[in-house]
Amino acid sequence: MLRRRLIYAGILFLLLVTISVSGYRLLGGPSVTFLQALYMAVITLAGVGYGEIVETAHNPLLRIFNMGVVLVGVAVTVYVFSVVAAFLVEIEVSNPFWRRRMQKRISALNGHYIVCGLGDTGRYAVEELYRTGTPYVVVDLDEDLIKKIGEAQPDLFREMPYVVGDATEEETLSKAGIERAKGLISALPEDKDNLVVTVVVHQKYPDLRIVARSADQKFADRMQRAGAKATVSPSQIGGLRMASEIIRPHVVGFLDLMLKDQSQTLRVEEIEIGASSPWVGKSLKETEIHSRYNLLVIAVKNAGAAAPKLWVNPPDTVVVRAGLAIIVLGDMKNIREARQQVSSGRNRVDP
Repeated sequence: MLRRRLIYAGILFLLLVTISVSGYRLLGGPSVTFLQALYMAVITLAGVGYGEIVETAHNPLLRIFNMGVVLVGVAVTVYVFSVVAAFLVEIEVSNPFWRRRMQKRISALNGHYIVCGLGDTGRYAVEELYRTGTPYVVVDLDEDLIKKIGEAQPDLFREMPYVVGDATEEETLSKAGIERAKGLISALPEDKDNLVVTVVVHQKYPDLRIVARSADQKFADRMQRAGAKATVSPSQIGGLRMASEIIRPHVVGFLDLMLKDQSQTLRVEEIEIGASSPWVGKSLKETEIHSRYNLLVIAVKNAGAAAPKLWVNPPDTVVVRAGLAIIVLGDMKNIREARQQVSSGRNRVDP
């Protein structure tokens, strides 16, 4: 489509140049050479402001023709330049060197998340991953959709690694680094496709966490039996949101402000405690999770148990154990620093 527009623009521009040159030669008289007429056409269409090489001051008909060339030429040249610019952008995005660089970035990722489908549901998942600094890769069959989102959100598009292909095929998921991924979001528009993705991924990577979109409860049950850890219904979430707006508008307003605030990225997140963590054996107070990282502990959860127990608003005396998940509220920057200390054992240095 864009290449066809480029051809049409080129033909239109050449036609305008031909008409301009012919008009200058015919109306300018026998003294006007082809080179003079071509030069006059070029400087007029380009609008560079050079002096007239074909005199129009004493030829009213030629001056009227020249004005027509200027008016039509401005519109045509702007159209041609816009088409050429769009074509160059498409070449930059689709050229093999750019794709190799993209694939190299994806190959370097480890512990990332894969988002299958960049539609009405998937794009919001991608925005949240991007804002929270979580590594991810997008898989979508429609590259035009990816580019359209890129035009609307250029900052997101520049940072977004993606693979063009069918998410139900193992080869496509392999390009997205499924073997190194930490989790997968299947947000394809059709429930049956999300079911296929769940089955394909769970059979080969049974430990991978899968969250799937499901509009039909019947498919939601099938997806969970097939290996999805959770399913999300946009209709159900929308209904709960509408009820919350009526019942608890101030709470919803707070959550909206938390998610949309540009000055900081406040989130409710979890910090998982490994066996080698320096926090193991310490109380919550001794970890200094609040005083050093300004994080509010909302709950602790025994993530490793078959039936995890959730302790809401735990006291500071609770002892941290391996397998525990500490659910906190705070800025993502502070949460990442706390996670780094939990995993590496390095203490944070106060400024």
